[in-house]
Formats: sequence, structure tokens, C-alpha cells
Amino acid sequence: MAHRPSAFKHMRADKRKAEVNRKRKSALKTIIKKTQLAIVDGELEEAQALYREAAGQLDRAAGKGVIKKGTANRNKSRLSVSINKLAADG
Repeated sequence: MAHRPSAFKHMRADKRKAEVNRKRKSALKTIIKKTQLAIVDGELEEAQALYREAAGQLDRAAGKGVIKKGTANRNKSRLSVSINKLAADG
């Protein structure tokens, strides 16, 4: 347990930050899944639009420290490869 008032403040702030980070991660997972579903359904234009949104959210989350930079880059790369395959096939 914390002993100093500043430690109690940090505990409260950490709790708030954890909640915000949880929401951001959830939103990331949702947009990534939507993009993957659009790719599987063969909807190229929708997949590209969703990818742009997902890439922005991934970069923002990496910048805020919610996820690591490499994780964001890996997710963007995998999505873009799938979209490029879809575009080549379509």
C-alpha cells in the first residue's frame, strides 16, 4: 500500500490511464477485425478505407504507448499484404 499522498495520486491516475488504454486497445481490435472481415468478403474499397482508419489508430496507439511500435507496424503490414493480395486477385 502507498504511504505518501503523491503515491495515492499516482495510483488514482494509473487506474484512469489503464481504463483509457483498455478502451483504446478494444477499439483497435474492433477496427482490425472489421478490416479483416472486409478482406475476407472481397470488398476491396471498404477494406482500403478501413485500413486507412486502422493504420491511423495503430500509429496513435503506438505513439501513446498503448502498444509497442513494432506491434503496430506488424499489424499494418499484415493487413496491407492481405489487401494487396485482394487487389491483385480482383
